[in-house]
Formats: sequence, structure tokens, C-alpha cells
Amino acid sequence: MSAANKSIVCDFNLEVIEKCNREAFEMLVAEDFTNHSVAAGQPSGREALWHTFQDVLHPGLSSLKVEVLDQIAEGDRVTTRKRITGCHSGALLGIPATGRAVSIDVIDIVRISNGQYIEHWGINSLPGLLAALRLA
Repeated sequence: MSAANKSIVCDFNLEVIEKCNREAFEMLVAEDFTNHSVAAGQPSGREALWHTFQDVLHPGLSSLKVEVLDQIAEGDRVTTRKRITGCHSGALLGIPATGRAVSIDVIDIVRISNGQYIEHWGINSLPGLLAALRLA
């Protein structure tokens, strides 16, 4: 089960985050998905997750790539340390394009059920990146 779940997470990182493939998203994320990492009062469901990739990351970052650095799986959970890179070529959360190469470090824990993401917990370096871009 652990190897299969790691593969699902790798597929998600490539197809959904990197390629922004809605069809893959539909297959890999359960209807009742919950993201436990959102700010209080913010939507935590499936469509809010899709919004992050389609309406935040991809418009702001061209040449977006995801590199999986480490991955540990146990039972129905997969922990991944990864790096998202790209060129800040469009507005990113209100910050105009700078043309700078950027990276976001991420640590995710995902619970998989029936081959789909059902829950997510994570931390990332996006706030630090945004602060640096504001100063650019």
C-alpha cells in the first residue's frame, strides 16, 4: 500500500501541480477532500485546492516544476518534502511579475483513501517568498 500511495502523490505533484491537469485532479482528489492547512475561515475543500493551482500558482509562475526531494509512506499517509520552482512572470497573490526565478519549499502529509487524496496537512515557504518579492 505504501508504494502505491507514494505513486499517487507523485502523480498528483506532476499532473496536478506541475501540469495543472483538471482531469487528473478529478481522478486523484476525493469529493469530500479536506485541507487542514488553510487559514481559519477559508474554504478547505476540493475546489479551494484546485483554485490554488489554477488561479494562484500557474498565473504567477511560468515554467513551474515540482521536485520531490524526500518521501515517506506509512499506512494510508504519505509525507513528502518537495520544491516548487518557476519564473515569477505573472501576478502572484497581488504582487506584479518580477521575472525572478523563485522556489517554494513544501512539506506535505496526505491521507489517501481508495486511491485519492482525502486529507492534507502541510507547511510551505510561500509567505517568505511573497515577502521577498515585495522587496524586489
